[in-house]
Amino acid sequence: MNKHDQIVGRYVYVTCQGKTYRTYYEEAGEGIPLVCLHTAGADGREYRHQLNDTDITANFRVIAFDLPRHGKSLPPAGWHLEEEEYKLTTSFYSEFILEFCRALELDKPVVMGQSMGGNICLDLALRYENEYSALIALEGCDHSPGWHIDPLHHPHIHGGEAVATSVFGLMAPDSPDEYRWETWWYYAQGGPGIFKGDLYFYSVDSDFRDKVHKISGKVPVYFLTGEYDFACTPEMTQRTAEKVKNSECVIFGGGHFPTSEDPEKFKEVIMPILRKIVQNDPKRRGGSAGNWSPRRQDGPASGSRGERSSDRRVIDL
Repeated sequence: MNKHDQIVGRYVYVTCQGKTYRTYYEEAGEGIPLVCLHTAGADGREYRHQLNDTDITANFRVIAFDLPRHGKSLPPAGWHLEEEEYKLTTSFYSEFILEFCRALELDKPVVMGQSMGGNICLDLALRYENEYSALIALEGCDHSPGWHIDPLHHPHIHGGEAVATSVFGLMAPDSPDEYRWETWWYYAQGGPGIFKGDLYFYSVDSDFRDKVHKISGKVPVYFLTGEYDFACTPEMTQRTAEKVKNSECVIFGGGHFPTSEDPEKFKEVIMPILRKIVQNDPKRRGGSAGNWSPRRQDGPASGSRGERSSDRRVIDL
């Protein structure tokens, strides 16, 4: 008998800033909508392990979409006539996430993003706090400078291999080789200039250092960062979390691409967060996020300061 993943892929038409985008997404499971945002230059395949994890999909409708120009989501019509190089902006990124959720008629979804998807969670908390029930920022912080560089899109450099190899060192050395090279493959398949264009948002247009203190705390924000990440270091994440009301910070033994480079380790880290979200959901209060029980060691939590409520935990895996 043939074996199939439980993942189902579809296209939805999303209108954002005057243009309509045929947007590819994959989903699995039932329950609280969990919208997953891929990293710069990649696509929703980074979440295939979570989409296939029945402990997660028992309580969450996991949805991973390809941002326009990524994966199976094509650029807008006439892209080849554009005179300016592609640059992802904070405004477009936040608004597209919002319009995607509305196109699927999602009721106060949870958003989980990594890298640039983690950083945009801060803007979502600032601008659209009433639209989401929780935000999970993987490898996210308020400023990630130094990554928007010309060699990432240069006619004398093999774009796919250069891009993929440039991120290889961001993965933890003890992540399984099978998954490290799988992540490399995702990056090798990106469109010309897309990785560099995404990094315009990541390093230039997403400087939230003077804004994050304005986050009200109405929507909880969970920060999770791997200790081997040098694009968004644990110190950068901790510094950001200290400014954000109603936040929690978890540092664990992983790299910059936790969902794809080491999905088993990531599961140990994310399940306590997902359980907490289920328990706090008024429609599903008292439920459980599967029966899987992770091994965890919690470090001391930091105290509150004024209105701020930010906890820091270190998970030693």
